[in-house]
Amino acid sequence: MSVLADLLATVFERRYRGASEPDHKNRSIEDLCRDLLGSSGEVSGMALARLILDRYAGMADAEKLEFFRFLTEGMGVDPESVRNALDAFEAGPDRDSYRGFMDAAEPPRQELARRLNQVPGATAQLVAMRADLLRLARDNPALAVVDLDLKHLFSSWFNRGFLVLRPINWSSPADVLEKIIAYEAVHAIDSWDDLRRRLAPKDRRCFGFFHPAMPDEPLIFVEVALSRGIPGAIHDVLSEERAVIGAHEADTAVFYSISNCQSGLAGISFGNSLIKQVVADLSQELPGLKTFVTLSPIPGLTRWLSETRAMLPEEAETRRAVTAHYLLKAKRPDGGPYDPVARFHLGNGASVHAVHAGADLSPNGQKQSGGVMVNYLYDRAQISQNHERFAGAGVIAASAEVTALAAIAAKKTE
Repeated sequence: MSVLADLLATVFERRYRGASEPDHKNRSIEDLCRDLLGSSGEVSGMALARLILDRYAGMADAEKLEFFRFLTEGMGVDPESVRNALDAFEAGPDRDSYRGFMDAAEPPRQELARRLNQVPGATAQLVAMRADLLRLARDNPALAVVDLDLKHLFSSWFNRGFLVLRPINWSSPADVLEKIIAYEAVHAIDSWDDLRRRLAPKDRRCFGFFHPAMPDEPLIFVEVALSRGIPGAIHDVLSEERAVIGAHEADTAVFYSISNCQSGLAGISFGNSLIKQVVADLSQELPGLKTFVTLSPIPGLTRWLSETRAMLPEEAETRRAVTAHYLLKAKRPDGGPYDPVARFHLGNGASVHAVHAGADLSPNGQKQSGGVMVNYLYDRAQISQNHERFAGAGVIAASAEVTALAAIAAKKTE
């Protein structure tokens, strides 16, 4: 049925696009947006939506900025209408007055996005549009209101119920594999041979979330190493000379790289669901797996040290102690952990399990953390409790070893 629907949509689009474009050729994109909101016909609406998306795709940044300013200033809520609708609802709270308030409180740009999304391929284009918006909003903070609306819509369109978890392996389509190389954000994939070493062996796994509207575009993916014991260095995981083991020989699953793929979906969390689903699936496939950990970078460490005018010690044990102190004690102004990777895993219910010096010898690893890496432990029996304590009181779960290391660093600063 989906194939037939796509075929019919394409036929209708081609049939009416040619008839509609001459009428709108000289109209501005702002007028086309108003026309789309006023359109009552499905086919004419699809043609207008396609025309708007095509027009936007051909714009330079200056034109895109003007388009976003139009959405900000010309497609927002009318405060007076909202006040009147709320007064009417308070005076007579019934179905009609509530609907009137809902209609007044929703900015027209939200409905515009919904109508743009009715044509095939539009979801990916709207995600790319938000990526442009986020980039341009850095120097134009007034555009943030448009982003709030798009994020609100995307949070519904991309909720967990619509996402599909797919294994990614050496037999996956080439276009998907190319995107894994392009989107890898933690440990760069240098070649197809490098990718093959990560996907083909029996002790390697990769999983990604996909959305039905973007079936060939991973939203997020995680690379997993199956091992005996917990590794303390990324070169042990990625080395060409490492000994491959059978999947059923492994007792540990190591999440060593998690990459978000779509900048236009920033702020919409997939990682929590991804890790929990992968843990559940691997536990079912390989009952011998007893331990689920990450081998994670510490991207904020050297920046935090610079801000506090401290130095990362040369001696390995002292370096581990300083890092443990950073992970447990360094905070942002809002009270959350300073380190973004720590915030992610601790918020998911993991604990800080072990700290390793000399674990990442890459230039990026040396730059962001002096080569130090950390294992976050996902203990299935403790995940919910850890999450609740962290979310409710900011309590960070940590192993006795890490707590002791942090205490050593604290004493040296007294």
